[in-house]
Amino acid sequence: MSPAGDRLIAERACERLILDYAALIDAADWAAVAALYTVDGRMSRPTAPDQFIAGRAAILAGFLARPPRTTRHICANIRVTLISPIEAVASSQILLFTAADGPPLVGSYADRMVDQGDGWRFAERRGSLDF
Repeated sequence: MSPAGDRLIAERACERLILDYAALIDAADWAAVAALYTVDGRMSRPTAPDQFIAGRAAILAGFLARPPRTTRHICANIRVTLISPIEAVASSQILLFTAADGPPLVGSYADRMVDQGDGWRFAERRGSLDF
């Protein structure tokens, strides 16, 4: 494959990681969500962008501790930039629906991703609310 083809495949894999995250969150499949992170990955929720949860086990515990709720995440404007063949950064926006009677929330994610040989994973996922 050509370098351009390799780049496109990596960018698409990173886009898919972002989309899979949203789908798995909405399905409340917390073990699968946590598995999208590296073992030492870290995340912050859009509602608490400066409060990171570090480590796959802690991320899983954080999701398991949440009260049940129905959500729908709509992802848009996904932009992936490869830093190297195994490192990427991405930005995306979300439209988050959390209640039938409440307005949706608009937020952003800033991601660092790595390919560990068995697929791309989040090394860091930082959420924020825009409005």
